[in-house]
Amino acid sequence: MRLRTLLGDHPCTAALKSGSIQSDLVEFDFVDYSPTNKGFKPMVREAAFDVSEMAIVTYLMAKSVGKPMVLLPDVVVARFQHGHALYNAKRGTLKPADLNGKRVGIRSFTTTTGAWLRGLLANDYGVDLGSIDWVTFEDAHVAEFRDTTKRAPAGKPIIQMLLDDELDAVLGEKSEHPDLKPLFPDAEGEEKAWFAKHGVVPINHMVVVKQELSERHPDAVREVHRLLSEAANGSAAAPRFNANDIHRSLEMIIGYTAQQGLIPRAYAVDELFDDVTRALRA
Repeated sequence: MRLRTLLGDHPCTAALKSGSIQSDLVEFDFVDYSPTNKGFKPMVREAAFDVSEMAIVTYLMAKSVGKPMVLLPDVVVARFQHGHALYNAKRGTLKPADLNGKRVGIRSFTTTTGAWLRGLLANDYGVDLGSIDWVTFEDAHVAEFRDTTKRAPAGKPIIQMLLDDELDAVLGEKSEHPDLKPLFPDAEGEEKAWFAKHGVVPINHMVVVKQELSERHPDAVREVHRLLSEAANGSAAAPRFNANDIHRSLEMIIGYTAQQGLIPRAYAVDELFDDVTRALRA
């Protein structure tokens, strides 16, 4: 069975994309999007792929409006988030707790990195997210989401707006510009402390399959998971998550996503899977 597949170039997908791991049951017909997240919108809006890498917040939002996709317990991208926030130091020092009432830019209000960062700012640093003047640059992948943020001027890059004093801080970005400093000055130290407190590694991207594929060809879905697991286990650089790690991370991002109004309620982790993929979590 040939499966139209969207997977980025990651340590945990390299063996699949090179063909060094193959199957007698399924064959991946890879499509290329650069960056990979450009393919999330056609997956959500058009069910463009049989198998797709997917930002976890996009998946949660898609589920909330009934998009026919099912989650696999396969982590593709995971990282701590503290290092992906900047401010303009020429205007003075800005700390996370100083963000109340400030102008904060983010590529889209619905990015997974943004949801993680807003969640930790609100819950660990006491930031009132509702007081912030959010400025965004792109629509949500999920068309049904009603975005009430302020839209940046067309063609104006987010980093340039920060440099031009049109924003006080940005989330989801890195830069080597000498005027721009990390919002968390000791990001690595903050990340270690956050992990010690919560025991969670933030998941960014997992893998989904079409609901129809899972319903009609469960053996193919099980084989996709087996191949993804084999490829990840064969790479020393691939994310290492057991079932409990995935559960804790998903539980936290579900809570953050509901808290921020991106989904109408907090799902139980089990709800993200169907009978076929739930059995693969062990």
